[in-house]
Order: sequence, then C-alpha cells, then structure tokens
Amino acid sequence: MAEAETEAKATGGRGAQLERSGLRHGWTTGACATAATTAAYTALLSGDFPDPVTIELPKGQRPAFALAAEEPAADHAMAAVVKDAGDDPDVTHGALVRATVRALPPGSGVVFRAGPGVGTVTRPGLPLPVGEPAINPVPRQMMRDHIAAVAARHGGSGDVEIEISVDHGEEIARSTWNPRLGILGGLSILGTTGIVVPYSCSAWIDSIRRGVDVARAAGRRHVAGCTGSTSEKVAVAVHGLPQDALLDMGDFAGAVLKYLRRHPVDRLTVAGGFAKLSKLAAGHLDLHSARSQVDKVFLADLARRGGADEKLAEAVATANTGLQTVQLCSARGVPLGDLVAAAARDTALGVLRGAPVAVDVICIDRAGTIVGRAEPRGPRER
Repeated sequence: MAEAETEAKATGGRGAQLERSGLRHGWTTGACATAATTAAYTALLSGDFPDPVTIELPKGQRPAFALAAEEPAADHAMAAVVKDAGDDPDVTHGALVRATVRALPPGSGVVFRAGPGVGTVTRPGLPLPVGEPAINPVPRQMMRDHIAAVAARHGGSGDVEIEISVDHGEEIARSTWNPRLGILGGLSILGTTGIVVPYSCSAWIDSIRRGVDVARAAGRRHVAGCTGSTSEKVAVAVHGLPQDALLDMGDFAGAVLKYLRRHPVDRLTVAGGFAKLSKLAAGHLDLHSARSQVDKVFLADLARRGGADEKLAEAVATANTGLQTVQLCSARGVPLGDLVAAAARDTALGVLRGAPVAVDVICIDRAGTIVGRAEPRGPRER
C-alpha cells in the first residue's frame, strides 16, 4: 500500500472531483511496478531493500509504497508491492506486482521482460510492437528514470533486465479486454499518471481507444460499438464482424464517437439495448443509469412523429420502462424502435462532426431481438 505526501488542493478537474467525493484514489499497476523495481535495484546495488520505497510520479507526486515481499540473491533482487486501487472498482485491486531486477553488461540498457501473469503483445495497433511485454510506454519510462536515479546514488551502470510479474495475473486478465486486444498470458502494466481516480472509468475508455487502434491496424473498416454481450452477438450476426472489430462500448458512447472522430473508419455500427440507446437518441453520451435516465417524454414526442395519437403518446410518457414504450408502440404499428435508432444515429453523426464515418444503429430487447434499426448514413447524407 502507499501513502502520498501532502499536495496542494485541486481547484478543478478530476482532482477537485475526487476531493468533493471523499473517495480515496489509488495507484496504477505502472506505479506499483516502478516502486517494486526501484526497491529491487536498490537492494541489488546496496544490499538493503528500502521499505517503504518512495517514487516520483509523472506529475511530481511522491507516494511511498510498503513492500509485501522481498528476495535478495547473488545475481538478482525481487521486490513486490500490493496494488491498491483506492475506492475504484478495479479488477487488479489487491494484486501482487513483482519486479525482479538482474544486472546486465555495460551498454545493454534497460530490457523489459514479461514474467508470470504479465501479457505479451500479439497483434499490431497497440503502443508496443508485437512480441513485446505488455508494459506500456509511460510505466517503462518511469522505471528507466528510477533505475537511472538509483544507479547514480549507488554507483551502478543502470544496465538491467526488469522482469515484471503479477500473481494470478493470467486469471485476472480474463476479466479485462486483453484477450480481445491480442495481449495474451496476463495483464498489462498500465498508467499515464500513476494515479487511479475512483470511478473515472479511464481504464475502460482507454481500452475503447486501444480497441479502435487494434481494429484499424488490422485493416478493419467497419467496427461495432456495443453496450453489452447480447448486442455484440447481434452485431456479429447481422454484419459478420470479426472479434477485433468489436468495441466493448458499455455506457461510453461518447468515448467511441470522439475517438473515431480523430481516428475514423468507414463505418460504425452502434448496437445496444433500446433503453440505453434511447438516451443516446436524446443526446446523452454517457449511458450509465447514474448519469442519464430514459426520457419518456422525449419518447412520447418521437412516437407522435411516428403517428401515435395522444392516448398512445400519454401511455408512452407514463410507461414503467423504456422497453415498455417500444412494446406499446409496436402493438399500434408505430415504429418507435426505428425512430429511436434514427435519432441515436443523428446524435452520433453530430458528435463525429463531419468525420468520414457512416453510422448505423441496432436497438434490441433483453432477449436480443431487434426492435429498431437505422440504416447507415454518413456526414454528407444528414
């Protein structure tokens, strides 16, 4: 676990949000790996493990990490830190991150290895070449910087092999995007700031971005952003898309659209439950129930445009659930599902701001039955 030195209070952004929430921030796997590496290399040169070990993060914070395990040897040293994600529901919370450091001949530089529980990149499109350990660029630089600082203090050359491993990492990775992204054998060592902000959902959004990168690198020109596994299956059935063209969008429609605006593909299919996509139709980009609600008055107005009389529109406005609204309309021949899909497509095209991406939308019910569709339309067809 780690404690941070006192910092100035944030006045805006995520820091201020965290202070107002009262939630405790945590530390990325990259920060944990850097702390373990720093302790191991210090012990390799000096014979003593610093405990706690203090590191400096990219934005200047200096947290101190307690060591959970240490192992000195003649030709290497290993130190381990427990990942503390704070109040964020991170699947890696509590994982034991180990760093084993071995001296290399002068001029070798810093070499990274994937130990047990850390994945290897097997597909292009990620920020690392195929065949490399899944240790992202910022954590690599953090470790290089700390190796250099330790070498300067203790008279080392700074030429080392760093093997990062995570206990039970391969099992934990099954709950992440890694298998789909082509990162096999375990977890990724992640982080750009070293800090995990509770409920920021930054890891999920980063995974969406990496998913787009992988699809583009594989030459996919048609991708699908899906709210869940059922809608994913429907998108595959309708369009025959391969796994690496599927984006686990979840509630983050805005993240998909904003990234595709800068990194376009020819076509995007948005697939999801009717209720969630009705929120997108109403202009919401975060579809989580805590941050947006189904607007049944909006749905009633759509129903009127589709030919609903006032009695039916009132029934839609007072329905118990979003899905009930589409069922009521379907029974009266009003294509509310199609109207929602078309409005969701229009919202998506608005966020894309003229990027050369054609968008189609598929709305489904809980069983995976399609209840609404909007055919592909691009920026010039709006």
